[in-house]
Amino acid sequence: MSDNPPLTDEELARARPGTGNMPPEMAAAFTSRAGRPKADMKRVPISLRIDPDVLETFKSTGPGWQTRMHDVLAEAARKLKAA
Repeated sequence: MSDNPPLTDEELARARPGTGNMPPEMAAAFTSRAGRPKADMKRVPISLRIDPDVLETFKSTGPGWQTRMHDVLAEAARKLKAA
């Protein structure tokens, strides 16, 4: 059982979102989305088969290994275009 009595229809009509009762900076913290900012160029999810040792080599470098793998592939693509 709750210690708070149910709200009346009049109280519900006067109710406002909680973010309206706080400074804008604080409200923004509650309404903004988490995660990294959107990239200028959207990446495409794919399925790729690679040797286990290649995968382990990249994973062993720690967080950010997928970005490092992307960088290696991007450099190889630049070299292929230049050839």
